[in-house]
Amino acid sequence: MPVLVMKFGGTSVATLDRIRRAAKRVGVEVAKGYDVIVIVSAMSGKTNELVGWVGETSPMYDAREYDAVVSSGENVTAGLMALTLQEMDVPARSWQGWQVPVQTTSAHSAARIEDIPPANIRAKFAEGMKVAVVAGFQGVSPEGRITTLGRGGSDTTAVAFAAAFEAERCDIYTDVDGVYTTDPRVSAKARKLDKIAFEEMLELASLGAKVLQTRSVELAMRYKVKLRVLSSFEEQSDDAGTLVCDEEEIMESNVVAGVAFSRDEAKMTLVSVADRPGIAATIFTALSDAGVNVDMIVQNISEEGRTDMTWSCPVDQVKRAEKAMQDAKDGEIINYHELIADVDVAKVSVVGIGMRSHTGVAAKMFQVLSAEGINIKVITTSEIKISVLIDRKYMELAVQALHDAFDLDKAA
Repeated sequence: MPVLVMKFGGTSVATLDRIRRAAKRVGVEVAKGYDVIVIVSAMSGKTNELVGWVGETSPMYDAREYDAVVSSGENVTAGLMALTLQEMDVPARSWQGWQVPVQTTSAHSAARIEDIPPANIRAKFAEGMKVAVVAGFQGVSPEGRITTLGRGGSDTTAVAFAAAFEAERCDIYTDVDGVYTTDPRVSAKARKLDKIAFEEMLELASLGAKVLQTRSVELAMRYKVKLRVLSSFEEQSDDAGTLVCDEEEIMESNVVAGVAFSRDEAKMTLVSVADRPGIAATIFTALSDAGVNVDMIVQNISEEGRTDMTWSCPVDQVKRAEKAMQDAKDGEIINYHELIADVDVAKVSVVGIGMRSHTGVAAKMFQVLSAEGINIKVITTSEIKISVLIDRKYMELAVQALHDAFDLDKAA
């Protein structure tokens, strides 16, 4: 039998009624002749509750016990989904990560999947089981301990199962009905895409779009897993949602596929650093060791023998970055005049595989922002994206203006 993977996020299984609705969708696919692997998240809000309990109990908690607690939400959902399917006379069984087993690294709370041997679940399919309901977000370490994959890990679980079982498709059910050209809450003209290339989706996910977890898109691209993003709350149809697929499967597409943004950015500048070989490595090693997630980087020569180094990072990591740089200065590892932090910036990006073959995208983007009186603080580019840092107060205006300028409300 062909295998289909279906993943249901927290809002899709938030109540028993919603679990029943999701189970009916699974039943439809079973009736079509699929063996189905259902990946479930914890019921909406449950993981946050569990994390809070851990923090209250032990502020300096043992990461292994943290994983044991926070993974339990998915176990509850998996059992309830399996029971619901059984009540519908669909042969189903729940599976926890260690039972499959989902083999991961030992990095508790941030583990990575290393292998998913399909033999155990395939054997049960051969015996007549039609649905394997698997707890997402979790696995088992080489030491035999429960691990978790980090927030959004159920998306990664789903794609990994689709790859391991050579599934026909991986359907991600969530509270939105697909991937949009931008956030509909920011631009009323945002349009749902029928298809989007893996590379475009990866860029959008990494730039702030919350539809799919970045690691899940990376896995899908590597193993050529067809992903479909669709809503749990709308009528089911074969052409619903957005298909994330190979570029070759998209006949026509706009030059720009979407506009992404991230509100919670900060711009930091080390002023007047000694300009010598290895200085960049020294700065960014110190930031990395402090757990600062650096994104955009710009270096400017300011005067003879000195340079200014600018980077962006999440706004909640500014204090960490400031301490790392002060420690490096106190230890005489880095010598600089001052560190300036601007915590009122946002990142806005345009993304599209069409940029590879079309010129003028950058010029048009900058002209649009200029016409709206928006000053650009930092620019970075890749083959299929252009990102800028701007004052946060202009973020929504920039998104709306760029969405209009690139005609993203119209299909190609």
